[in-house]
Amino acid sequence: MPQKTSIARETIKHSLIWFVLAFAFFPFYLMFVISFKNNDQFNQNPFSPDAITTWQWANWAKGWNTVYGAIANSVVVSMFAVVLCLVAAVLASYVLARYRFPGRTLVYYGLIATMFLPGTPATLITLFKLLQNLDLINSLAALVLVGATGGQVVCVFILRQFIEDIPKELFEAAQIDGAGHLKQIWHVVLPMSGSVLTTLAIMQFIGNWNNLMLPLIIMKDPEKFTIPVGLMLLDGEYVKQWGELMAGYAISSIPLVVLFLFTMKFFVKGLTAGAVKG
Repeated sequence: MPQKTSIARETIKHSLIWFVLAFAFFPFYLMFVISFKNNDQFNQNPFSPDAITTWQWANWAKGWNTVYGAIANSVVVSMFAVVLCLVAAVLASYVLARYRFPGRTLVYYGLIATMFLPGTPATLITLFKLLQNLDLINSLAALVLVGATGGQVVCVFILRQFIEDIPKELFEAAQIDGAGHLKQIWHVVLPMSGSVLTTLAIMQFIGNWNNLMLPLIIMKDPEKFTIPVGLMLLDGEYVKQWGELMAGYAISSIPLVVLFLFTMKFFVKGLTAGAVKG
């Protein structure tokens, strides 16, 4: 009887796993199938590959010609925004975690309070005027700066907690060896918080990659469009070409898939960091 119960549990567990996997990967399957169809084949049966009488490779050519420049822009913007965000967050978190100074608590909780402020849509007019005064309209630098500052609060909130848990003896040993603040950050903080930094970097990269509102408002030249705005060029004004649109989506998703495949181990490790102590 216990053996039958164990088999039943294993069967239920594996069934649930396969159900979740099927539910998660079905959109990818659908995107891939539709990308090889024209509108007639899509209207006939959007779900089945049997409706593909002729494989529409031209959809992928059109998708690539439309979004390849936008992919390069998104990679540049996302990478620089992540680097600036993490550099500033590490410095701020180190100071808030390691040193006691007047107003420290007020500064920290004031920073955390900004998490409750409205996002970009609510502050769009003010942000646009600020960028206009700085002569950053139609500039990728504006996306980098806004993307870097937008993720500061979450990064500081997580990193401060993590740095506080680093044994103080490590910092004291570094000080005895003559290490200043920057060397302590380089030789103690960064090696100890590598998994957390990787997780934050992935989260910030995806957030900047998927940002639509600000690039749509401030960018004028098509050669400076990022991926979300570039994909809108595939959305026909009168007739939506579903095959070309799905091909563009598939091409634009490749960098994120590659990024996650190469950093998945660090991402999972960073999510579980601090969950088990002792």
